[in-house]
Amino acid sequence: METKKSAELFERAKNYFPGGVNSPVRAFRSVGGNPLFIEKGKGSHIWDADGNEYIDYCCSWGPLILGHAHDGVLNAVDKTMRKGTSFGAPTQLENELAELILLNNSFIKKIRFVSSGTEAVMSAIRLARGFTKRNKILKFEGCYHGHVDSLLVKAGSGLVTFGNSSSAGVPESFVNETITVQLNNKSAVEEAFLKFKDEIACVIIEPVPANNGLLLQGKEFLTFLREICTKNKTLLIFDEVISGFRMSFCGAAGLYNIQPDIITYGKIIGGGFPVGAYGANKEIMACISPEGNVYQAGTLSGNPVAMTAGIAQLSECLKENFYADLEKKTKYLVEGINKINPFKLFKLFHLGSIFWIAFTEKEKISNADDIDANSMSYFKTLYHSLLESGVYLGPSGYEVGFVSSAHTYDDLDKTVLAFKTALNKLV
Repeated sequence: METKKSAELFERAKNYFPGGVNSPVRAFRSVGGNPLFIEKGKGSHIWDADGNEYIDYCCSWGPLILGHAHDGVLNAVDKTMRKGTSFGAPTQLENELAELILLNNSFIKKIRFVSSGTEAVMSAIRLARGFTKRNKILKFEGCYHGHVDSLLVKAGSGLVTFGNSSSAGVPESFVNETITVQLNNKSAVEEAFLKFKDEIACVIIEPVPANNGLLLQGKEFLTFLREICTKNKTLLIFDEVISGFRMSFCGAAGLYNIQPDIITYGKIIGGGFPVGAYGANKEIMACISPEGNVYQAGTLSGNPVAMTAGIAQLSECLKENFYADLEKKTKYLVEGINKINPFKLFKLFHLGSIFWIAFTEKEKISNADDIDANSMSYFKTLYHSLLESGVYLGPSGYEVGFVSSAHTYDDLDKTVLAFKTALNKLV
């Protein structure tokens, strides 16, 4: 496979950007080699700068649930762009997208649009602190919530700990307001509430943790979090930047029928454009400026182009059997790969239209400690073999894959064959 042009572009990019990229995982350091520079995408396929074609399961890290360059989204966006791309003022399109979401998602009553998932989470944390008049937050090792200072904290050595910063530039004072515990560990959560009673503003979790592998929690643990938060007058935040509108139109909250206090969204509601949002009941959302005293603002919040893309995409998601068909395709792919994996070198975990490849013998991986870091060397081999066969995944063994409505069963069959070729190399 020829990738000369991508390599040349990467060398040039190193002169302009730290590490040659504008987001770390794009640098391919987890899998080795030079990153591919993508030229275009259509449906379930992408093409790199050298003209190589791939079946894409990264889908821009999840938001392209309809695939690349969906005609309905493009046509709607084209009409809006010709009227202007940004006003920094209210537009009818904000109302339309909000109404579309709120009428079909009973877990939130009011919503605020922002420009990214990170901004949505940052705003939700501030809102929780403003509403409860408390400062500390509790998060889980293995859940990623964007590059927010107080959430870039990794677990320390104790069962309940303030941990350590996982990034330079995060003040120790921020770390000291963040309690980090292990996923799927009820006793750790209980100990945290005993130790910091009446100090915890919120518990934040990815209800479907999908940023550090697919660490499925199940309804029991999430129900426990709901109960302990209610008991302690702490807000429960579901970070659904990945799972929102991906697992179902109501996300994981709808899938498990659990009511969080605040939900954060991103990715999918922008139809491929930069969008995030957070929502809650009317009482909590009344704390947001200009109605309340929790300040949050953004010039590009509710951008008309992004709102238009969101309306077009989510309207497709509301069609009958949309999510059932996605799940059916994902099961077909996973079961097909499992059938040609007689040596059980790896396992595919999946939920809805999200899947993850793990080199493990465990039947379930529910926290970050269960992931064998040494297994990532096998993923490197698998990854480059799949590229050679025309299959593109996110360039890290910790990243999940996504199936879109644009993926055909022919795509899925070709992907199974690509895995069969890769397995031979692994063996």
